[in-house]
Amino acid sequence: QVQLVESGGGLVQAGGSLRLTCAASGISPSIMGWYRQVPGKQRELVAIISVAGSANYGVAAKGRFTISRGSAGNTVYLQMNRLTPEDTAVYYCHVVPVYWGQGTQVTVSS
Repeated sequence: QVQLVESGGGLVQAGGSLRLTCAASGISPSIMGWYRQVPGKQRELVAIISVAGSANYGVAAKGRFTISRGSAGNTVYLQMNRLTPEDTAVYYCHVVPVYWGQGTQVTVSS
């Protein structure tokens, strides 16, 4: 049974930081990452990382967010710095083969 357990979301003031964690079990993902979605908008890429450590970032994440994987390969971290209210969204863990986490809310207050 595949499970993706997300943690680390919450409320933070603008300029602050949060670290999201997604732990996968029952699967050995080749790619792990994060997408985010706000109501009324399409889900968008935040960042993804391959098992080899190659990372790709969405436009909003470049220069502020860092994605990494744990040494065992089944955990992914997203360090988010210099957060702005525009980063407020539900963040979803995503892995390949394709599974999605349940989402974790990130709210940035101004």
